[in-house]
Formats: sequence, structure tokens, C-alpha cells
Amino acid sequence: MEQETILKEILNVLKLHGDQTNNRFEQIDQRFEQIDKRFEQIDQRFEQVDKRFEQIDQRFEQVDKRFEQVDKRFEQMESKFDQRFDRLEKKVDGIRVELTETQETTDFMLSKTAQHEKKLRQLSEQQHQ
Repeated sequence: MEQETILKEILNVLKLHGDQTNNRFEQIDQRFEQIDKRFEQIDQRFEQVDKRFEQIDQRFEQVDKRFEQVDKRFEQMESKFDQRFDRLEKKVDGIRVELTETQETTDFMLSKTAQHEKKLRQLSEQQHQ
């Protein structure tokens, strides 16, 4: 009987130890589940952050395209301005040439007028003598 009691005690202790081990494993499992949930939350947060970065990247691409369009427009305007300034320069150069020619013609006419006046004075003096 004593062996039976000892055996029952050993079985009881083993059952208690098994129960404690099971409880401990359940606690560990619960802790792993908590950790898994936390990792899932972190993964979801990373996915949200990734989506936000993708949105930001798309926005930057849109801004870059807009800047490229503005740059092209500025280049076109600069080209137009250059062409117009070139035309104005040519016109101004042409006007300068015309002005110089007009000045030379005026100088020539003035010298001829002075020569004629001098000749007229000489003729007038000859007639009075």
C-alpha cells in the first residue's frame, strides 16, 4: 500500500508539474501571440508609411514635371526674346546707317549751300563794283 501511495504521490506531483508546465507554455504562447499582434501592428504601420512615401514620391514627380514644363516655357520665351532682340538690333543698326547717311547728306548739302552762298556773294560783289 505504501508503494501505491508513493506512486499516487509521484503521479500527483507529475500531474501538478505537467499542469504548471502547461500553464507556463500557455503563458509563453500568449506572450508570443501578443508579440505577433505587435509585429502585425508594426507591419501595418510600415505599410502605411510606405504608402505615404509612395504618395510623396508621386507628388515630387508631379512637381518635377511641372518644373520641367516651366523650364521649357522659360527656354521658349528666352528664345523668342533673343530673336526679337536680334531683330531690334538689326533695325537699330539699319536706322544708324540711315542716320549716318542722312547726316553725311546733310553735311554735303550744307557745304554745297555754303559754296553757293559764297559764289552768290562774289557775284553780288562783282555787280556792285
